[in-house]
Amino acid sequence: MTWDFSFGVFLLPFAVLAFFSLKIFREYERGVVFTLGRFWKVKGPGLVILIPGIQQVVRVDLRTVVLEVPTQDVISRDNVSVKVSAVVYFRVIDAQKAIIQVEDFLNATSQLAQTMLRSVLGKHQLDDMLAEREKLNNDIREALDTQTDAWGIKVANVEIKQVDLTESMIRAIARQAEAERERRAKIIHAEGELQASEKLFQAAKVLAQEPQAILLRYLETLTVIGADKNTTIVFPLPMDLVAPFLAKQK
Repeated sequence: MTWDFSFGVFLLPFAVLAFFSLKIFREYERGVVFTLGRFWKVKGPGLVILIPGIQQVVRVDLRTVVLEVPTQDVISRDNVSVKVSAVVYFRVIDAQKAIIQVEDFLNATSQLAQTMLRSVLGKHQLDDMLAEREKLNNDIREALDTQTDAWGIKVANVEIKQVDLTESMIRAIARQAEAERERRAKIIHAEGELQASEKLFQAAKVLAQEPQAILLRYLETLTVIGADKNTTIVFPLPMDLVAPFLAKQK
């Protein structure tokens, strides 16, 4: 019994030493190792052996991070105030830079994303925010990725979630849309009238070449009028029919 206790006491320091010197990193993790405070190398995945008291390690997750950008007050280029929220997808591609170049890369990326969101959208008009969202997403992503490259971070995608407008602006946009629909309706009506007038002009030229065609058209019109069960029909008499009788009277 005494021997077992002595053996356990003997193994205890080795167990403590193994606990502090052996680290296991998953496939998506890397360890930034420092020796006496100076960067040594990036280790992992798998088993990593450290010298206790001399070497320290910082774990870095390489998986894609989904970062929600808080709602920002943005003033567009045409002086319209809107509230915009977005989502940023990024991941660490250089564990050494992510630990050494910036104190807290997650918080730094979040703050930079908020600044870039206001800066990029402020250069565009409200119509662009509503109609060209894909282009704005790419512009924000490129601007953000350029800044985070020094931190070893790759921004994969930026998505604008929502653009909120004030009630007065919503009413103004509704009035503008209604005016646009009325304008298009008037243009379509005018184009229809123009096409109809052109067809009537062509028909008049054809009928003018054949007086008999005008007479046939006249008789056809009388037939249509007579089918309506009218009690009294008033119709003009063509002058080409009356002209011979007038000539004889002279």
